[in-house]
Parts: sequence; structure tokens; C-alpha cells
Amino acid sequence: MIPPRQHQVRPQLGDEAASFLRDQITSGTLPAGAPVRPETVADELGISTTPAREALQALRAEGFLDLAPRRGFTVAKVDGNDVRDMFLVQSMVAGELAARAANNATPETIASLEQIHNELVAAANRGDLGALEELNHAFHREINLTADAPRLAWVIKLVSRYAPRRFYASINGWPETTVHDHTGLLEAIREGNAERARHEMVEHVRHAGEQLASHIDARIAAQN
Repeated sequence: MIPPRQHQVRPQLGDEAASFLRDQITSGTLPAGAPVRPETVADELGISTTPAREALQALRAEGFLDLAPRRGFTVAKVDGNDVRDMFLVQSMVAGELAARAANNATPETIASLEQIHNELVAAANRGDLGALEELNHAFHREINLTADAPRLAWVIKLVSRYAPRRFYASINGWPETTVHDHTGLLEAIREGNAERARHEMVEHVRHAGEQLASHIDARIAAQN
């Protein structure tokens, strides 16, 4: 029997609300200790309070929110060192995926990566941050699919929750770092050099993590 329509839609809305709030927290837009109410989230996103409440419960389980009696949900402390630790884990897994992608890459895969990279460079040159974020996601997704390691890709999805996808490109220096790092990574995959691809990806993820961590530390310092 097909479940009622509302039960099919609700998890998607909850996931979208959770993703939105993660971005707000990791970017520093919602500072530590700030109250987060399901009614406010529901109004802001145009959804009902049920998926909003589910999103808050999920974020509490992930460590993004705290729940205290009579205070409700508040933003948990996330500082630069938390981000560095998560990106350290992400870099190791992403490096392995890149190495496998270099071994598995076909001419069609390389052509797809080259097209995405060229569009990414063009977006960076014209300052189109929204397109840059989407193309960056597409570039990494293509590598992860080529690696053909779904369990590792699942781990990446978990740890990458500390990376605010819709905010990243506005961090000073990130567009330039992305173009530079992707160039070396693409060369390694084109060569079929697994160890170079691993090294390039590890350094790329660590660069991105350090830029985000430094940004968060600066936001925290400015708020104190």
C-alpha cells in the first residue's frame, strides 16, 4: 500500500530545514546560544511545524543544537577546531575516493570533469558565487561517483554537514583556492595517478576546512 502523501513529503521538508539550519550554524549566522524555535523555522521556510520540529531533533542528535528544560533548542558551540577536526576526517575519506576515481576514470569521465571545471573557472572569473558553489558540488560528486565506493561516499555525506554549501563561496579566498586545487586534482585524474589524486584532494579539503575554520573563529571573536 502506498503511504499517505504527507508521509512521503514530510521527511524531505525536514531534511531541507535541517540543511538550512546547518548552514546558518556553521557559517556563524546563528551564534552559539541563540534560541531556535520550530515555529520560527517553519515561518521562515514556509513549512509546517512538524518537519521543522523533526529537523531540530535531528540537529540535536548531530550535535548542532542543545535542548534545555524551559529554554528549548539553542545553538551548540561550534568553533574552528570542531571544523578542523571534521575536515581532517573528510580529507582522508575524500582522498581515498579521489585515488579510486583516478584508477577508474574513463575518457568520458575526464571529459565531464573538464567541462565542469571549465564552467567553474568561468563562474569564478565573473564572480558568480551561486554557480561556483553548484559547480564545485558537481565536480566532487562526479569524482565520488567515479570512485564507485558508495559506503565511503555515504561517510563523506555525513562529515560534510559541517561545510555550509550555500555560504562557502563568500569566504574570502575560497573561489581562488577552489580553482587552483581543482586544476591539480583534474591533472592527477587525467594522468591516472592515484597517489597524486589522493594528495591533491587531501590538501584541497584541508585548505577549504582551514578557510572555513578561520572564518568561524573570526566571527566568534567579533561577537565576544
